[in-house]
Amino acid sequence: MFQFPRCRKCDDGDLVPFSDFGSQGAPIQFKAWVCTNPDCGYNIKIRNGDVYIDEPINDGSGHYQDRDRGYSDRGGRR
Repeated sequence: MFQFPRCRKCDDGDLVPFSDFGSQGAPIQFKAWVCTNPDCGYNIKIRNGDVYIDEPINDGSGHYQDRDRGYSDRGGRR
């Protein structure tokens, strides 16, 4: 059975991988690793070839509400 690595910051959650798509639409596997413990929030992300550690995490709930009202991802009207 596969096990995800344990979070070394809190030692309570596991680090799980997230994938995404690049600007040209190519899949990027394991673009980020995030701790499953919501009280910890430790994360490692790759952006434009640079590694970012422990950036703030947004839950994204406001993103979908704004989209339903006709706003773009950047906050302006479509």
